[in-house]
This record gives sequence, structure tokens and C-alpha cells, in this order.
Amino acid sequence: MDTQAQYPKTLIDAVTFFANEDTACQHVSDLRWPEGVACPTCGGKNLGTIPKRRRWYCKDCPKKPQFSVKTGTVMEDSPIPVGKWLVVMWLECNAKNSISSYEIHRAIGVTQKSAWFMLHRVRLAMQDTADAKLSGTVEADETFIGGKARNMHAGKRKAKGRGAVGKAIVMGLLERHGGEDEASKVRAFVVANTQRGTLQPVIKDNVEAGSNVYTDALASYAGLEPEYVHEFVDHAECYAKGAVHTNGLENFWSLFKRCIKGTHVSVEPFHLFRYVDAEAFRFNNRKATDGERFTEVLKGIAGKRLTYKALTGEDVVCPPAP
Repeated sequence: MDTQAQYPKTLIDAVTFFANEDTACQHVSDLRWPEGVACPTCGGKNLGTIPKRRRWYCKDCPKKPQFSVKTGTVMEDSPIPVGKWLVVMWLECNAKNSISSYEIHRAIGVTQKSAWFMLHRVRLAMQDTADAKLSGTVEADETFIGGKARNMHAGKRKAKGRGAVGKAIVMGLLERHGGEDEASKVRAFVVANTQRGTLQPVIKDNVEAGSNVYTDALASYAGLEPEYVHEFVDHAECYAKGAVHTNGLENFWSLFKRCIKGTHVSVEPFHLFRYVDAEAFRFNNRKATDGERFTEVLKGIAGKRLTYKALTGEDVVCPPAP
């Protein structure tokens, strides 16, 4: 029998399928260790089992460490059942505008604080770790995230001023694809400012030399030649000059701002990059089915760890753009 055919394809399928904890653990195990369970410490397969605890122990390691499907993943040290974790992953990766911690809190029966922590760890699993550079035709643009000055209290409005002052800045790069089979891919980063010394290194680190780079008329993009074929469109005059435009990224910004303003309402600047990563994942996998997107997230859970202390620490800042 084809076990792949039994995997969930819809949300109701996922809730039913993962209601059994043994089934949920087996599903994670099959994807994480397709060639058989291996010790996360040494990679050995000489294992003993503790069935009642759904754990294994490695006979080759000196201390015979115990481990489960959660060990070495974003779920590590969590008392919440694997089945609930998988439902949260399904919801976050398939909700077009993301899902709030309060919705998760009500839906699966955990505290809002736990739901918030779970969602941030799921977003870590959704983070793009690809090393390959973008190529061909690439759009570059930036946007500002933050409340509108007219909606602020008079004191805050006076302190922050109007326009972009006091807002977080996100820069995006979009590699165009025209075919139906392959969707355009986006990478986005939280950046400190819109100066040339900040934006151009991001392009050079993520876009192959010789590519076409299309931007708006921001002066910070001037000087990309001769490494790139750089053309720009002045939005004060028009939004497109033939193929020269940044409309693909404008579409992504529209989706991202709907996620922030419509679902999460207010996001702390030092957490913003996590929401950016999640939105980029959903955008890049928009042509996949719900089940395929879920499987991609599940493949990204291993080798990543986010503790509550690191998540909530005041010294935590967004990582610099690679």
C-alpha cells in the first residue's frame, strides 16, 4: 500500500490523522529518518527502545542518551504532544495571512503564551537556508513596517514624526519566473536603513553577477553597474517601463502587510524577521498543495533550536542579511 496516499491533504485530515500520538511520532520519524532511526549525537543505528515513552537510546554512545522525534528539532524540550505541534505547523504554513497565537490557543487548547512560542519556532523551521544566488531578472525594493502617524497618540506622533521615521525597514529581492511550473522566488531581510552601504551588499551577496536588476529610482541603488545590468523606474512618472518594474515585490509587500496589519496587528521590530521568513516561505511555495507545504516545513525542523530565553531576551536582534 502506498503510505504517501494516506498522508493528510486537508486540515480536517491532518487533525484526524495526528490525533493519535503514535501516528504523529511515526510520521515525523519517517520524514526525519527515511533510512531508519539514527542517534542525533553519533548517527549510530544500534538502538534500544522505550516504547511507553516513545523514545530510543543509543547503545554506542558512552552515556546511552535517550532521544525522541523532538530531540534536535524546533520541538525539543516541549511538553506539548507532537500531534498538536503538527497541527500548528499545518495552520501556520497554509494560512495565507498567517495565524495568531490567540487562534492557536483556542483551537488546540494551550495557553496563549505557549501558542506564541510554538508559532515562533515553527517560523524558524520555515526559514530559507538556500545558499544558491538568485539570477536572471531580479527585482529589488524595500518597504517600511509600522503604525501610521495619524493613528498614534499625540505624544508618540511628536516623538516619531511622520513618514518612515521610527518604522522598521524590510528589503526584498524577487527572482522572476514566467512559466506556470516554476513560481517567482523572493528573499526578504530586515535592514537597518536604506543607505547604499546597506542595500547594495545585500544584492551582491544574494544575486549572481551579470543578472538584470530592476529597482525604483532610489539613489542608493545607483552604481550597481558594471557588475549588474541595472535599470530603474521612477514611480513619480510611472510604475512600469515595459519589463522594468518592481510589481512582483509590490505584490509580496501587499501580502506581507496584510499578514501584519490584519492578523498580528503589532509586531516588535526584533521579531519582525521571523514573520518575514514565514511570509517568504508561503509566497515561494504558493503553487504547492497544503500537504506539500506542510511536508516542506516538517523537513526543516531538524537542526534548529529556539529557546524561550533567546526569543524574549532584550539583546536578541534580527540576524544581518547574508
